[in-house]
Amino acid sequence: MSVAEQTLPTEQAGRRRCASLLARATADELHAAWDALKDKPETKPVRGPETGLVMVRGRIGGGGSPFNLGEATVTRATVALASGTVGHAQALGTDKQKAKLAAIFDALWQEDATRDHVENTVLALVEHRVEAENRAKAEETAATRVDFFTMVRGDD
Repeated sequence: MSVAEQTLPTEQAGRRRCASLLARATADELHAAWDALKDKPETKPVRGPETGLVMVRGRIGGGGSPFNLGEATVTRATVALASGTVGHAQALGTDKQKAKLAAIFDALWQEDATRDHVENTVLALVEHRVEAENRAKAEETAATRVDFFTMVRGDD
């Protein structure tokens, strides 16, 4: 957890975690969780799903001056449940159904009655997959690591 997330109230940090994991979820993971949901809620689209472009910014060396790296395609959606709870989602790519399902799960996460279902059927699985991918990448990178050292020869 980042320093910024540690200072956020628990609910706000949890919502941020939820949005982040839903954005990283695959369409198959979201469809499987939707199919596993016994009582499917009635939803009403508030905005989208719609696809557009966002500018991706970078920094030289991670801390230098910002520059425009390029554009990325993003799909966003906002839905309202029958209870009035509103969910938002954004995802890279053009899959409108994925963005809509992610927005529905965001709204369901906000309701106490369905939060556990979202945590167990979506977020936990996505979090586990992302951690496994990060571990695999770290192991792959570590395998190519080269340790350089300098030997002092004396006063030649």
